[in-house]
Amino acid sequence: MKTVWTAMLIGSSALLIWILIRNKMPLAWLRGFALHLVAAAGVLYVLNYSGLVPGMYIPLNPVTVGTVVVLGVPGIALLAGLQWTVM
Repeated sequence: MKTVWTAMLIGSSALLIWILIRNKMPLAWLRGFALHLVAAAGVLYVLNYSGLVPGMYIPLNPVTVGTVVVLGVPGIALLAGLQWTVM
């Protein structure tokens, strides 16, 4: 099963690179995505270690950072609400 997932990852990555090269997309979107990624991780880090919200800790992992990258500030509120509801 691990081999199937690895083959799917390699195949989808190759197809994505092929599409990006074929369409000659500018690298501005990549720069914007990287900026959003760094900003989201930074905001989560500051929120966790500043003590602004006592008793709340949102772990820094790909799922939480991806949620904040895609949704922005409402993503932080979503994660905080989800953690408050579950815990």
